[in-house]
Amino acid sequence: MMTTSSGRDHRPPLSEVPPRNSLAALFAAAVAAVDPGRLIQDSLTRQANRLSVRVGGRTTHFPLNHNAFIIGAGKGAGRMAQALLPLLGEHLIGGSVVVPQDAVLSLDPVSVIAAEHPLPGSGSLRGGTRLAALLAERGPSDLVCFCLTGGASSLLVGPVPGVSLEDKLTMNRLLLACGADIQEINTVRKHLSRLKGGQLARLAAPASVISFILSDVIGDDLSTVGSGPTVADPTTFAEAWRILERYELLTVSPESVTRHLSAGMRGGMAETPKPHDPIFARVHNYLLGSNRLALEAAASDARQRGFDVHMLPEPVAGDTTRAARVFAQQIRTRLARDRSPSCVLAGGETTVQLTGNGRGGRNQEFALVVAQQLQDEAGWTLLSAGTDGRDGPTDAAGAYVDGTSVRRAWAKGLDPSAALSNNDSYTFFAALGDVFQPGPTGTNVMDIKIALIEPPPS
Repeated sequence: MMTTSSGRDHRPPLSEVPPRNSLAALFAAAVAAVDPGRLIQDSLTRQANRLSVRVGGRTTHFPLNHNAFIIGAGKGAGRMAQALLPLLGEHLIGGSVVVPQDAVLSLDPVSVIAAEHPLPGSGSLRGGTRLAALLAERGPSDLVCFCLTGGASSLLVGPVPGVSLEDKLTMNRLLLACGADIQEINTVRKHLSRLKGGQLARLAAPASVISFILSDVIGDDLSTVGSGPTVADPTTFAEAWRILERYELLTVSPESVTRHLSAGMRGGMAETPKPHDPIFARVHNYLLGSNRLALEAAASDARQRGFDVHMLPEPVAGDTTRAARVFAQQIRTRLARDRSPSCVLAGGETTVQLTGNGRGGRNQEFALVVAQQLQDEAGWTLLSAGTDGRDGPTDAAGAYVDGTSVRRAWAKGLDPSAALSNNDSYTFFAALGDVFQPGPTGTNVMDIKIALIEPPPS
């Protein structure tokens, strides 16, 4: 790429590039940096009968002398597995990967199972059953490569005896609707599952397991990504019970769920495996990508485009409305201070408490709140979007907004406050032509917020 003496490549002047074009390009740069296949290719090499994994400046070598298998679950697990195929070569005997229904691809000799998301379904149950059966047949000389990305908690399901898939669906809906965060949701999930919370590692023992993980959680806690199938679980039955208490779910949860958690607290059920359990002696977990990696790629691209970059140090989390108001203030501050084009970047995942029956998602609600906070203020444009290309139960990843959004909405007879009250931000933005629809990206590292600030002349 040709660059100027300042290190920026030859691109049209910022004044000639529509802000939405720049926002879409920055989003694409962020997503490309966390492409699951690319992460595998960048981190793994093979020489003769040795597989080498280099992560965080440290290289570990694994012998390839016996049978190798690929298993996986998540929105990007298929692409990860696809990149692994040539590396394992003749040692690869088979395996099974569970992916969303819109991410099915050919991985022969590895079978691919289409499952449901964001709530598990029959495909999710079929995937969990298949992986459990495959791992039960592994011996100490086998190598299991596990591809884990966001979405695995719903795509890979193995309910404990006595808890049906329907009961788990009810529990998931209750947890998603009440505003529980991902750590709380996963604490409950782990204690209703035969696979989550380190229990997949328990099934795989005594085989060697290498887990390649793409994080979709704040803080990149590996025990939370996909509910930590190969990671020791520090949470307990008692903690799961307290979460149901906190959100007043005990009286509305399925009886089978409360019965199982109660039995676990009394010691009648085996706890999830904890740190120092010997089953983890041959388990190796590697974090290959995260939201931070995506943001850094967007920041680099923004600088090349001529923007000064301000990356927020803390992740965007908690209640969507409160988080959006804080982010709006960041934009307002930059509008007051900056004298040249700038870019504000943040990542994370907020929560929405459902009060209506409309269609939308946390990113579209976030964008709409920012639009309300900064209505009629010139010089800014925002894209809030999910890196997986989906925002809630819609075909959008998020939405664009700027200082004209609210005024344009009223001109079309749209009420922003009513849209928020009914959780109907998708209908609102679709009517404005402001939904962002990149399609499924094949990856998932939470959400990103990109604001471009081009202060008007004083």
